[in-house]
Amino acid sequence: MLKRMFVAPDPGLLRLRSATRSVLGIGLAVAVCGLTGHPLPALIAGGLAALLALFTVTDPTVRGQAVTTALLPVAGLPVLALAAGLHDHPLARDTAFLAVAAAGVYARRWGPRGHALGVFAFMSFFAAQFLHTVPGQLPELCSALLLALVASSGVRFGAWCYERGSVPPAAPAPPGGPGLARTTTRQAVQVAVAGVLALAVGQLLSQDRWYWAVGAVWWIFVNTASRGETLVRGFRRMLGTVAGIGVGLLVAVPLHGAAAPTAVLVALCVFGIFYSAPVSYTWMMLAVTVMAGLLYGLLGVLDPGLLALRLAETGVGAVAAALAVLIVLPVTTHATTDAWIQRALRCVHACAAEASDRLAGSRTADPAPRVAELEVLLGRVRLSLAPLVHPLSPSRTRKEKARRVLALLDDCAREVRGLASVAADPEASHDERLAAACRRVEAAVEALTTPGKARDAGAAATAAGAPSVVRPSGAAARAVATGAPAAPVARRPVAEPALAHLHGLERSLTELSAPLRSSRRSPLVGA
Repeated sequence: MLKRMFVAPDPGLLRLRSATRSVLGIGLAVAVCGLTGHPLPALIAGGLAALLALFTVTDPTVRGQAVTTALLPVAGLPVLALAAGLHDHPLARDTAFLAVAAAGVYARRWGPRGHALGVFAFMSFFAAQFLHTVPGQLPELCSALLLALVASSGVRFGAWCYERGSVPPAAPAPPGGPGLARTTTRQAVQVAVAGVLALAVGQLLSQDRWYWAVGAVWWIFVNTASRGETLVRGFRRMLGTVAGIGVGLLVAVPLHGAAAPTAVLVALCVFGIFYSAPVSYTWMMLAVTVMAGLLYGLLGVLDPGLLALRLAETGVGAVAAALAVLIVLPVTTHATTDAWIQRALRCVHACAAEASDRLAGSRTADPAPRVAELEVLLGRVRLSLAPLVHPLSPSRTRKEKARRVLALLDDCAREVRGLASVAADPEASHDERLAAACRRVEAAVEALTTPGKARDAGAAATAAGAPSVVRPSGAAARAVATGAPAAPVARRPVAEPALAHLHGLERSLTELSAPLRSSRRSPLVGA
């Protein structure tokens, strides 16, 4: 966990820039709300709105991000008003909260925008419970929310819009089928069932903080698509909460709500949330838990008993989510994992095809966007395989095979990145050896992704007319091995790195056939 947080790669320093910009945006939002005379609860609501806007809005274009951010109040303000209006009507309030939770999950089927709007709506209801909002507070809370969104958007889209000109790829939609088989529909039902259980038990523990249990349920289901992913996410949420409470006892409780040091520590927590979220859910939850304790300190209600209650409510939510995902419309880990692996391999195929076209002289072919897409898909593969490589996974065989698959896919990604950089060199074009090697890579991918094809990538490569893995000792040897004439001397130095990347890619694809096709059933089946 420590290695994932502090040693994880950060290409282009995107995590560092995102975390720094978020601290600036949220800090400006809170400062603007404070300067306009809003009370403390409104400052907290405004800061939360800015955090959610910066954290959840992930449209693939800057324009799309701006549109989604502008729509957040449309989703959030009516829900906030509903929660405030139902404050003194527990049964109606609880029913509405569960309905908002299920609707927020269902909205994920409409992509990044639906996800962001669903999160904002749910958290608006959650914030109303956190702040014990009543109708008389709505004007100040709504104005603070709007001011915070404007201020944070000024930082994101104006002062520091580093995405402009280098937009990241859109998050891939989860695999799914029609009706209840679709991930969003199934999860909406699961969240509703788990929410009922969490709410009932949570209220037995506390009539004031029961919403923590429902919130834990809701967030555990974010970015998961199988029962294994959900169980692992619940475990990591508990682990992060335990660690965060330990830090809170040492840091937040002794402050007794002192404004200046609390503000500094909240800023550090915000940085930690954004910096750790892409690589470690546990570290993110640690930062979230410490931040929540600091905010309760500002409100004057923090003590060790409250932190213990938060741990208990989080545990209730984690158990409720686990029961729901195991009993209600369960989807096994292997079904989701196989789908993501197939999509990642097809993306490798597309990268090789684009590179082949580029090397053949096409001016429109560009493998770079496909490389970015592959990175996103590999992130989803790692998430879906997490239950199998988890230390508590009961099957050593599946664990080793899953680790092997991850390692080989990482090798593929490294070779594809290198190939894309070489293909961008105009001197590498029109080299028949490279084109032939690209065709073999495409055949190897087809063998892994098409039912009824050769049982391994090596057979497919041989059928394509060349050895599956070539280990040449020189340019001439490579040319002979591929069955193509030797390239002109001037192009050989440029072609050599491309050939090395292609042979490495082909080798990794060939080795993938063992863990993916070693038995009639997938080695990941039964997880």
